[in-house]
Amino acid sequence: MISEKILREGLVNTIENTHLPIGELSRGKVRDCYEKGDNLVLVATDRLSAFDVVLTTIPFKGQVLNKLSDYWFKKTKHIINNHVLSVPDPNAMVVVKCEPLPIEMVVRAYLTGVTSTSIWTAYERGERIFCGHHLPDGMKKHQRLENPILTPSTKAEKGQHDRSLSKEEIISSGLVSVEDFELMENVATHLFVYGLSLSRTRGLILVDTKYEFGKTPEGKIVLIDEVHTPDSSRYWYENTYQGAFERGEDPKSFDKEYVRRWLKEELGYVGEGTIPKIPDHVRIEAARRYIEACECITGEQFLPDLEEPLKRFERNLF
Repeated sequence: MISEKILREGLVNTIENTHLPIGELSRGKVRDCYEKGDNLVLVATDRLSAFDVVLTTIPFKGQVLNKLSDYWFKKTKHIINNHVLSVPDPNAMVVVKCEPLPIEMVVRAYLTGVTSTSIWTAYERGERIFCGHHLPDGMKKHQRLENPILTPSTKAEKGQHDRSLSKEEIISSGLVSVEDFELMENVATHLFVYGLSLSRTRGLILVDTKYEFGKTPEGKIVLIDEVHTPDSSRYWYENTYQGAFERGEDPKSFDKEYVRRWLKEELGYVGEGTIPKIPDHVRIEAARRYIEACECITGEQFLPDLEEPLKRFERNLF
């Protein structure tokens, strides 16, 4: 377990934004993307995005995301190829420059969530059809669905909210072709089943996740961005789930849901209005949970790189 001292030291050197002389820069919610010739350099920052807005930074979060994505990209290559070429730095990947497909393939196995686009929020409002899937009456929060379901969503611009759509709505809108959608649908299903199975061997439940795809210059669809990280996925501890569900409590988790719940319960914030200041003790606890996720999933101790980030980037990326 990482020490409180190191986590507090990490607050000083969190990576909010980068400005590296290695190519044209564009920023996502969490990653800074540099175009370098035919490739991209993706720098995983420590920014925390929730409710579709960037809220704060979390110590070592970028290193955790980079390590876990590398782990899962390698583990899932038997299902689909991905865009990774190399991992030259704890916070960075060099990847093939792909054309991102404009939807996220979200797979859900439980009736849960706190955001405005979550399946539980829709169900609580009385909706019984979600992205084309019929949901029975009488279900409770955090209840397992009969089978995992695919609930695609649009990719919102920073500061905007994603929209969940049915397969029919996606295809009729012309966002992607039928052929491309069905390939992504098949791959996402297999990725989730594999992730669910491997996670259970670690004592975890992969509750829901999102997958992003892109086309290589040759027109081949590959997995991009990140996979099965605490940013893109929700995890619960399997041995605590049933008891928490029966008591009507939130299952123990180590994804960014902790920060979402804290904001909603303590401040009533769900993504609208001025972004509140998040205190250091919440940031440290979030860091602890991200690191615990990394260690639990990979089965390896997480050893953060404590070197000043810019010096490291100069050596590894320039």
